[in-house]
Amino acid sequence: MNLTLRIVLETPPAGVDFGLQKGSGNNYQTVQIQRSGGQDLYFDLILESKGDRQKNQMPDFRGPFVQGAVGGRFIYIDIGTYAGETNSLFGRRLKIPLTGIFWEMVDQLAADPKAVLETHVPGTGKDGTPNCATVKPFDGWKVVKL
Repeated sequence: MNLTLRIVLETPPAGVDFGLQKGSGNNYQTVQIQRSGGQDLYFDLILESKGDRQKNQMPDFRGPFVQGAVGGRFIYIDIGTYAGETNSLFGRRLKIPLTGIFWEMVDQLAADPKAVLETHVPGTGKDGTPNCATVKPFDGWKVVKL
């Protein structure tokens, strides 16, 4: 089943490019590139859920935006030079975990075409520069209606 996800990057530093990484390794492109004006940025994507409920497996995910191994899947937000901003002072990635997504949430999305899985993550680190590495603490994903 296909799931729609929305990442809300909260108040990232102004004047920096952010984008969603599609593909992995050296074979990727950055899409949905947005220059921050200091306001929240929104990234929407679709991924496929898999897994065997009968074997009590958690949902697993596939698709061009999905990174990592089973049980540790995640999505990258590219920042600065990683997002194609050649003159940026920053070359970073922000890792958004795909943990905490349960079958009940997948079922809610299947039942409501206007629902998405949404997460909010801080766009600015403690030092005032773009947040990077794995989001911590991570508040997880919630089903919301658009």
